[in-house]
Formats: sequence, C-alpha cells, structure tokens
Amino acid sequence: MSNARARHPGAFSRRSVLLALASAGAIQATGFSRAWAQDAPTWRRYDSSIVIDGLGGPGGGDQQPNTPLTAANIAHTKSSGLACTHITLMPVGTTPPDTAFRMAMSDMSMWQREIDAHADVLTQVRSVDDILAAKQAGKTGILFGFQDGVAFETDLSNLEVYYRGGLRVVQPTYNRRNLLGDGCLEPANAGLSRAGVEAIERLNDLGILVDLSHCGRQTAADAIRLSKRPVAFTHTGCAGLIDHPRNRTDEELRAAANKGGVAGMYIMPFLSNGRQPTADDVLRHIEHAIKVAGEDHVSIGTDGSISPTEITPEFQAQFAQFVNERRAAGIGAPGETEQGYLFAAELNTPRRFETLAGMLSSRGHGDARIEKILGQNLLRVFGEAWKKTA
Repeated sequence: MSNARARHPGAFSRRSVLLALASAGAIQATGFSRAWAQDAPTWRRYDSSIVIDGLGGPGGGDQQPNTPLTAANIAHTKSSGLACTHITLMPVGTTPPDTAFRMAMSDMSMWQREIDAHADVLTQVRSVDDILAAKQAGKTGILFGFQDGVAFETDLSNLEVYYRGGLRVVQPTYNRRNLLGDGCLEPANAGLSRAGVEAIERLNDLGILVDLSHCGRQTAADAIRLSKRPVAFTHTGCAGLIDHPRNRTDEELRAAANKGGVAGMYIMPFLSNGRQPTADDVLRHIEHAIKVAGEDHVSIGTDGSISPTEITPEFQAQFAQFVNERRAAGIGAPGETEQGYLFAAELNTPRRFETLAGMLSSRGHGDARIEKILGQNLLRVFGEAWKKTA
C-alpha cells in the first residue's frame, strides 16, 4: 500500500490508519502490552481450539505503508493462536473502475508475497480444509475479502478473476452507496439495485461468502432474502444495546441466524457510544447476540490488527487526522471521535481471543459455547458458503 493510496478517500480503512500510525512511530509492541498479557485471563482449551478472526489481520508494530510485515508483526501473529484471519483488500469507497481493479490486484499480490515470505507462519486460505491444515501446522491462515463492491460493480466477471486469486468474502457495499446498493450511512436506505441482485447471485454461484457488515438495513434484508447460502455480519455490534448504523438490530441478527449465518462482534467505539471500548463492552454485545440469535450464530470479528497498540502523543495526533480525513471524505460513521480508539485496553494483546475466552468462561459460559464463538461457527458458515455448486 503506497502513501498515495493511503491518502485516497477509498483507502481510509482500519488497516490504512494502522499503517499510517505505524509510519509515525505511534504503534509499538511494548512492555505495557506484555505486562497486561501476563495477568490476562486464560482458557485451558484455547490452544486446541479453532480460532478465527472474522475481520482483522497481521500488522501494527513498526510497519510502514508499502513495506513488508516486520519480525514483530510475524512474532505476534505466531503467538496469537489464530488459525485464520479475514483481511481486507483495497479499495474501500468510491473509486474509478480501472483504478479499483488495479488496487485490488495489487493488494492481493502484496499479501500473496507476504504469505510466501513467511510461509513458516502464514498460509493462504481458499477452503475450510486450508484452515484445518493451518491449525494442524501451527500457522495462521490469511483469508482474502472485500469490504466494498467497487472493484467489480461495473463488471461482475471480475469476481471470477478475484476468486481465482483467493477471494472468499465480499461486502456488496461499504458505508456509502455504490452501484450495487446502499451502505449503512445512506439516508435513502434503498436496498440492492438490479446489479446488486445479480452480484448476490454471482457470489452464491462462485462460492463467496456474502458479508453484510457495512450494508444498509434494506440492502442487508434484500441480500439475506435472496441469498441461497448463509450470510454473515463478520464485524458488527448489537443495535439493541447501542443504536448505531454500524450495529445490527435484533431483527437482522435473527434473520441472519435463520439463514444459517453468523454475526461477529467487533472491538470498536460503536459498542460504547463513541468512547474507547472496554472488554466488558465486547462481552455485553457477545452475550446480547447469543440471547437474540443463539450460540450457533455468534462469532468475533475484531476489526483490528494483531499487534498491540500504545497511546502516545504521535498516536493521538495521527488518529485525530485519520478521523478527520474519513469525515471529510464522507465515509466516517457517527461516533468516530478523536478519543474513540479502535482497541480495548484489556484486550491489547495478540492473544486477545484467549482473554475473551477466559472472561466468557468466568461469566459462566461453557467450553462448547466458547469454542463455537471463537471459530467453530465461522468455520461452519465458511464451509456452507464456499461449497461448490453441482
């Protein structure tokens, strides 16, 4: 990812801000994080469980834009216990078709180079068997996804090109409207367009999971109704607790569950009315989703990077710039504030999933339920969504 791309309005994603902050020396693996990790709750079945981050990925540390993952990034990934993490390929946001295609192919190639360069820790995921093999080998599988349909909205045949490169998860829209439908910040809430309907059909036929995390309410409802396979909200929260356009209503959580899908809870300020979230915020949303949708339909999608973060003056300045740039580009969401940092202090460790598992266990959740939430539910949905058509 070049510096020019990081400045492009379509690139103001979670990954781009972490890269930008890292380039300023604001994100570090520190003794602060290690000290917390020493005292963090553990869970005895963590190392034997399939753990999947529904949206996240290697990064942070001292990584800079368009540079390889660092030794620290790789060490954090290796220690994380993740069998798979779903990463976002650019672009995100309004982008001319030719530029969008080039950006998507460039990002895909970059990640494939990273996987090849760190084959002892990373491996590419194209199937459920790849996730199981990654777990067996002690590696982390990298799963390619789009958070916006702009890379194929004018030519659905491009989906086949991306599929051959390993694309297995797609959001039709990000926060704003595109040619496929309305995102969650569009006041018209118009739902899927004709092109969007065709895109859902094509995704089903190819065996690509339909992700509705940033879609508008009607777009999500249309996609759930039309999809012949399970769908997912890979990274979201519960609107029943915090009314926010990025969180999903109880009705939406039930609809996805009735389709056989899953809703992954993120670690974002949208869980907490714009302030930096806490582990308790995350747990409240997980427990609400279980109550509404059932334990077979809840997962975790952190929407963050594996490496830990330290708040420094440089971090604060760069984060404020990131928030203001997203706001100026028209893709920022309500509740994106200069103090609403995108991580929870108690979960600021590469093994944050283990910390959450320990906390869930201490609150009375059984081992079988915790295993489902950590990864088994997503593994099932991936298997059903990626199944080849006859």
